[in-house]
Amino acid sequence: MVDFAGVLTDPDAGRFYDYLAAARERGVRTALLSNAPGASDEVKNTMFDYFDALVFSGEVGVAKPDPAVYLIAADRLGLPAARCAVVDDSAANIRGAVEAGMVGVHHRSVSETLDELAVLFAAG
Repeated sequence: MVDFAGVLTDPDAGRFYDYLAAARERGVRTALLSNAPGASDEVKNTMFDYFDALVFSGEVGVAKPDPAVYLIAADRLGLPAARCAVVDDSAANIRGAVEAGMVGVHHRSVSETLDELAVLFAAG
């Protein structure tokens, strides 16, 4: 699961989008999890190139860091919380993900985040 603002708006986010596309090709299920009220159909269609599920707090009625929103996203991916990792630039949101039973990856830079994800989702 990936946050939008702060992660996918990082100046180096192109590398992260490439990672997401490659991860999906390997069978890793991905979700966008945003506290935004929603997105236009055009934006959603673009995001489905990278994500199996899109979860917007304004559409589901619960926001990060409430653990319930992470569980909604996991359910939409068809995965138990213990098999999910959350990438977010907010420490409070990472704590919420961990409370929901997930692994938290605190985004500080695309390079650091990709290094951590490479360990969590090793190819092969």
